[in-house]
Amino acid sequence: MIENDITDTAPAARPPRPPSGAHNVAPMIDIGINLAHDSYDIDRDAVIGRAAAAGVVQLIVTGSSAESSRTAISLSRQHPHRLFATAGVHPHHATELTPGVLAELGELTLEPEVVAVGECGLDYYRNYSPHAAQREAFHRQLELAARCGKPVFLHQRDAHDDFVAVLREHRPALAGGVAHCFTGGAAELECYLELGLAIGITGWICDERRGAHLFELVRRIPADRLLLETDGPYLLPRDLHAKPSSRRNEPAYLPHIAATVARARGEPVEALARTSTEATRRLFRIPGFDSSNVL
Repeated sequence: MIENDITDTAPAARPPRPPSGAHNVAPMIDIGINLAHDSYDIDRDAVIGRAAAAGVVQLIVTGSSAESSRTAISLSRQHPHRLFATAGVHPHHATELTPGVLAELGELTLEPEVVAVGECGLDYYRNYSPHAAQREAFHRQLELAARCGKPVFLHQRDAHDDFVAVLREHRPALAGGVAHCFTGGAAELECYLELGLAIGITGWICDERRGAHLFELVRRIPADRLLLETDGPYLLPRDLHAKPSSRRNEPAYLPHIAATVARARGEPVEALARTSTEATRRLFRIPGFDSSNVL
């Protein structure tokens, strides 16, 4: 099951401090940050700066609607080499994927800043769109991904069987993908690995109430398919010390998540950071970051 719980995302009363020791690990990439969310409107550049100070050198900005996809692309153009975008329609917005929006989305996925199609998939938990509309939107976006040759950024919640059925139909034509914000069980994990997907792990693993099962499961993920993400502004790590009063998550907390995942896997965080970054660059075809490229 892939989660996307919403928390209170009012602007932070004080900026978070970069985690101590952040520069002692390899540069990291946050593969899923909803930077177009309005909770970042007052300090978006500062959020990007704090991420860099914490060693999170590149961010993939999630597009979940036509509007947020356009914003993600715009932000990526404002921060070349540091920010990249996905373009897609979240299952919550499946009814918005009209023929006109689908045509626009097809054009957006061809933009060089866009490294994946999505966030797309199925969500039978919130049910903000009818199931049939969700499946139709998922089919159409997987077709877009096949045409543009880019991987897919996938969302699934309480819809595993239908999700896998649709994905299997298109999988031979796809250039890979990631099960974003994985929170499911062993059977789901094995299925996604069998489909050749990468697995995105968030701060859900830091929640001792709901994420304890991930401590064992992350050991089963091959290092070259384990990716890290915050899914900010959502899913602030529960065990984070000195939480922001806003409860807003942001990429500067990715090293905290990485440290938890590394502890669960019994490996040095440096090794995890390195392999996760390498896997992210390979899947999304993201070049290495050179600070001299920053404008």
